[in-house]
Amino acid sequence: MRVLLTGATGFVGRKVRQVLEGRGYEVVGASRATGIDFRGMLADADWRAHLEGIEAVVNSVGIIVESADQRFDTLHHRAPGALFRACVSAGIRRVVQISALGASAGAPTGYLRSKHAGDEILRGLPLEGWVLRPSLVYGPEGRSTALFRRLASLPLIPLVGQGDQRIQPVHIDDLAAAVAICLETASESRTVDIVGPQAMTFAQWLQRLRVQTGRQETLTLPLPLSWLLALSRIGRHVAPLFHPDNLHMLQQGSTADPAPLAALLGRMPRHVP
Repeated sequence: MRVLLTGATGFVGRKVRQVLEGRGYEVVGASRATGIDFRGMLADADWRAHLEGIEAVVNSVGIIVESADQRFDTLHHRAPGALFRACVSAGIRRVVQISALGASAGAPTGYLRSKHAGDEILRGLPLEGWVLRPSLVYGPEGRSTALFRRLASLPLIPLVGQGDQRIQPVHIDDLAAAVAICLETASESRTVDIVGPQAMTFAQWLQRLRVQTGRQETLTLPLPLSWLLALSRIGRHVAPLFHPDNLHMLQQGSTADPAPLAALLGRMPRHVP
């Protein structure tokens, strides 16, 4: 099967490509490096030439912080919508959309609302559309994982509030495997939450990352959310974690039932060590 993979150079896209090619797929990577710039691919016709000979599409494009030339609505809603509609015209039936857990019209952040808007376009088209909604995705090459590891290595681990926000990290290998299985499974449009088998607090997550590096658990430093929001104008330039939207998403929590992913994979998702 010949698959167009958007966002092929990102953390998720690289692993999806590796898994698909390992299963014998021919992957056509779409990124700015290959002449496909999502920011300018806003009409169905913009995608027509890129879909010739393509049998399925995986969209893994995503940003968690906006910039002057990268906007949530463009990258998560308008460009994917044009791509999905072009798939209908090209006769491509199977499309996998990597969204985000918590995406909804009433979500507290532009990131989640824009992801939902793209999801809704796919759901409304006559396609075999899979919407995969991962929680926090971790893995050895993930930027967020590296940042969390740096926080966890400090003598005192800084927390947002008491660090009691609930998260359910999922390993990148499980997300990539789920994408491959979706491509191999004929189905009506479906939405699957992609979460690990265990929910934990943000504080527990950081302590686990610390122990993985051979260190002992340590004391934590709770920081009021109001302080962090006040400092976010500085922090957002240091790391996306400190952007106000991401602080609010962390406060909201990110958990779901792992059973649908387990059923898709045919096994339980990977446990956090």
